[in-house]
Amino acid sequence: MRLSVVDTERCIGCQSCMFACARRLGEAGLASTCIGVRSIGGMERGFKVVVCRACDDPPCARVCPVGALQVRKGGGVRLDAAKCIGCGYCRDACVIGAVFWDDETNKPMICAHCGYCARFCPHGVLSVEKGGKVESTGWARNAGNAGNGGNARNAGNAERVQKAEGAEEAEGAEKDGSATRADTSAGAEGPDGGAADVMWKAREVRANA
Repeated sequence: MRLSVVDTERCIGCQSCMFACARRLGEAGLASTCIGVRSIGGMERGFKVVVCRACDDPPCARVCPVGALQVRKGGGVRLDAAKCIGCGYCRDACVIGAVFWDDETNKPMICAHCGYCARFCPHGVLSVEKGGKVESTGWARNAGNAGNGGNARNAGNAERVQKAEGAEEAEGAEKDGSATRADTSAGAEGPDGGAADVMWKAREVRANA
């Protein structure tokens, strides 16, 4: 099982994944988390998600002088904290900066690909893959909720919108009909209004005579 970053364009910088990771480790706040969300220039530019990408041949493990990092099946590494001497070589070797550091213990914090953070992402930025297939995402969960209560609410809203549009169309048709009747009445009273026009012309003839 491995964690995958699906689409950073969806990230809104809420840091829910970071809080979830820290809580899984029994910590509060963001000082102890194995995933990071960083701005790349404010809301206009968006955010980037920094987390272990499960390298097949992880450089962090290669540079560890005591073998504290073991390559895990499926990619990435596992940390043997008892062996770690806190040299920091692994942190320097990671090309994307995904080896975070615990200043209290002086040891690295590296994603274990448990997928806990993905469950709390509100926009499906993260997913958990197993055997090349997506197991779960926060996005999928939210979509499922929308499919249950959400669709019912949307259907209700759509029905109300249709009723409102129908009422507007009916009101518009009624106004058009009233306008037509008003135009007809106005024409009947004027010099070009059918029977009234005949009477008007008759009066003109008598006056000229």
